[in-house]
Formats: sequence, C-alpha cells, structure tokens
Amino acid sequence: MSEDAFQLWSYLSSGPLLWLWVTLLAYLAGDTLFRLSGRKPLVNPVLIAVVLLGLVLMQTGTPYERYFEGAQFVHFMLGPATVCLAVPLHAALPKVRAVIVPLLGALVVGSLTAIFTALAIAKALGAGDTLLASLAPKSVTAPVAIGIAESLGGAPTLTAVLVILTGMIGAVSVTPMLNALRLKDWRARGFATGVAAHGIGTARAFQVNETAGAFASIGMGLNAVLTALLAPLVLRLFM
Repeated sequence: MSEDAFQLWSYLSSGPLLWLWVTLLAYLAGDTLFRLSGRKPLVNPVLIAVVLLGLVLMQTGTPYERYFEGAQFVHFMLGPATVCLAVPLHAALPKVRAVIVPLLGALVVGSLTAIFTALAIAKALGAGDTLLASLAPKSVTAPVAIGIAESLGGAPTLTAVLVILTGMIGAVSVTPMLNALRLKDWRARGFATGVAAHGIGTARAFQVNETAGAFASIGMGLNAVLTALLAPLVLRLFM
C-alpha cells in the first residue's frame, strides 16, 4: 500500500460509519453472488460476507474492536430482526396447533442430540471444560448462546464463533441433505433447520419456502429456551 493510500485509509478508518458500510457492502456482494448462482446453498451470502470481511480486516490490520465500534448497529438489529420472526409465526399458528405434539417431541430429541453429540465428540478429542461449556449452546441463536455459555463458565467469544460456524454449515448443507433424505414436508424441513442451525438456517429456510421459514423460526425460538434448561444438565455428564 502506497503512503498516500495508507494515509487515505487511516483517515477513512477513523470514522465510525466506515465499517458499517463495509459490512453492508460485503453482504450485498454475497447476496448478489447468491442470486447469480440461482440461490445455490453453497453460495451462502452470510458465508461470503464473513470471508470478505475477514480478508479486509486482515489486509488492513484492523483489530476487531475497532471494526465492531462501527458495525455494532448491525449487531443491535439482531434483536429486532429476531422479534420480527413472530409475524410469520403468528400467521402459521393454525398449522402449528395441528402438529404440536410431534413438534414438541422433535424439539426435545433435536435439542438433546445437538448438545450431546457436540460434547461427546469434543470430549473424545480431549477438549477441556471451558471449551465444552462454550460448545454446549452452539445450535442456539447468538445472543442466547452467549448468555448460556457465560452461565456455564464458557468463553462467550468462542461461543459466538461456534454459533456462526454452526449456522453457516447448517444453511449450506440443509437443503441437499433433506433432499437426499427425500423429506418433502416443509413444516418438518423448516423446524429441523431452525433447531439445528438457528438464525442463519432460518434465513435459508425463508429463502426456500415461506412455511419452512415460519416453522424454522418456531424451532429456533423453542430450542433457545429448551437449550437453556438442558445444557447445564447434559454438560454435567462430561465435566
């Protein structure tokens, strides 16, 4: 980077709104590629945005703290965005009432499986208590997962990373996986996605089908509550 370019970058990076714009542009680039690909799950806009932002931060030597100062408005909007999921949930209430018993059964099995398998594999690979506590809520939406991890003695920052990775892997793999399983019920597909891959998976479900998105938002919300209750109990088995 030339001296003039470096000085220009130093001036721009001192402004708090720069990183907000960089974040939005990174997601816009990811979404554009996603649309051009024909909405293929492997071309996930969140995954592309994360990679682009990571490259920009590495190349400019920008610490995460400075980036977050400018981009924290996006983080703040996670709360209202999650609340807005209540709109499709309310519209799907008649469909939910019709399958409430199997829905709750799938919730318990899915939540326990997500926690137990992650902890069992990590323990077998020699993970310590802090990592186990950070890993337990990895299938829950980030704000809730961080709170759960803190109460269990985990590392909130590590939990946030694990949550994002879980969501992106779920969003990329869920459609081809469920197609391979020949699961055609949009209610089941969406609910499984929400339980396993929280908000990022729910966004993917809405892209595929509105009913799937509504049931994914239900799965995400209910799994957040149930994981808060089950994670401490399951974690005791491995510590």
